[in-house]
Amino acid sequence: MSVLVGGLRRSWQRRSKLERIDLYSRLTLWVIPWLFALSWQLVPFKSDIRHAPLPISLGVALLLVSLVQCLLSNRNVQLSYQHYLGTAVFPRRRQLTPMALLLVHLGLLTALVGVDGVDGAGLLLMASNAPMAFAITQTLLVPVRTFLIQACALTALNLGVLAAVGVRGGTLLGVAPATLFSCLLALISVRPSAWSLGVMWQAEEARDLQARLAVAEERVRFGRDMHDVLGRNLAVIALKSELAVELAQRGRPEAVDQMVEVQRIARTSQQEVRDVVRGYREADLSTELAGARGVLKAAGIDCEVVGAAGRELSAPVQSALAWVVREAATNVLRHGDPRHCTIRLGASEEAVVLRVENDGVAVAASGPDEGDGAGGASGPGGSGLTGLRERLHVLDGSLEAGPAGNGLFRLTATIPLAPTAPSADREKPPAYREVPGPRDAEPRNAEPLAAAPETSAPRDAGPRDAEPLAAAPETLALHDEKPLIGREAPALQEERR
Repeated sequence: MSVLVGGLRRSWQRRSKLERIDLYSRLTLWVIPWLFALSWQLVPFKSDIRHAPLPISLGVALLLVSLVQCLLSNRNVQLSYQHYLGTAVFPRRRQLTPMALLLVHLGLLTALVGVDGVDGAGLLLMASNAPMAFAITQTLLVPVRTFLIQACALTALNLGVLAAVGVRGGTLLGVAPATLFSCLLALISVRPSAWSLGVMWQAEEARDLQARLAVAEERVRFGRDMHDVLGRNLAVIALKSELAVELAQRGRPEAVDQMVEVQRIARTSQQEVRDVVRGYREADLSTELAGARGVLKAAGIDCEVVGAAGRELSAPVQSALAWVVREAATNVLRHGDPRHCTIRLGASEEAVVLRVENDGVAVAASGPDEGDGAGGASGPGGSGLTGLRERLHVLDGSLEAGPAGNGLFRLTATIPLAPTAPSADREKPPAYREVPGPRDAEPRNAEPLAAAPETSAPRDAGPRDAEPLAAAPETLALHDEKPLIGREAPALQEERR
């Protein structure tokens, strides 16, 4: 039993809030006809139905018909909901059997009245229950005006057959409002619920579309920036390379000058690409804190930010902590069912500590290396914490994440503020690679370019131009002042002075 309950609980927690509302609405429509059938159809057996074989038999038959109506209503609710939301078409023939059962129900009720087997109060209860199961699905299939006309027609039919078997006075007058009440109750409880659900699904689809458009727009912007940076330079490189080939084929020494110019343009383009990627990937801590608070509050999660915004921190530290805030806020939304989230930022002379803590953890994380971020574990395949650890590792920082007890999940990022000399044998992130250094020999008859001292990478590390442009901006930034080849000539140094 505990396994079943745990499975149902996990299934509920894995659903989004909108999916929970959708499931709750459908379950409500499944339960409503059973409640009315078991209450309005069973209560008359106590004192309103005459305790004789024939009236009791007719009463039991009415109860069985009501239960079958409930089964058919549950069978048709899902498809009728989809029909109302416009995602499916409800075949009208599926309503023929519930309609026939409704007529059978009215016939049995008329027969029970005909044998004087029920008094007035019991008759009104059973008359109210008769159309409920049929009306729950019918109100989702036809317009409101059509449904009201059908409800009036059913009420008139009910009055007619009961009057034919001798029902008179206040009892007959009470049948009309009882029948209409049942139909109107189904209308005002089912129709607005389905309408609200449809509006929420449309809003969710609009948000998804807006997010996809934002991603597409950002891709276009980034592609435009890359085109603007590289388009002209690559065209010049191609032109000068062709010119150098022509000059080299004719034995002209100017070919070397053209290739030196190609090298200069290539290095300039590389630096411009670094600048574009760095600007694309940088994050601001104060902006991310405000954004996380706004997004979590919009999702119904109480978010509290404690501590300064970190404006006095250096830009690399702010950027790394901003990425931690962004990843943690994203995973708070993705995992579990949080109600409260606290983001604490504290700094001392030795280190700055960012701690994100939230409740409502769906599945207990088994360790700090298996979660994907704040809010719960997503299995060992997640890459969120791995990327954050790589970012913090560059700054000698650390990241800890895991359950904190009492249904809490805690993510802690620590970055030391005291300057430390990086050790030579420290393990570097996968994207971080040393750039191969230049050869000592310079091109013959070439005017060397101004450059910083050459790197110390081994000669067989790879081609001189093998530095990957797709590396992370932090990696690329380490080589901003180290051109790949060339040393400054004395004459050029003198001219520069």
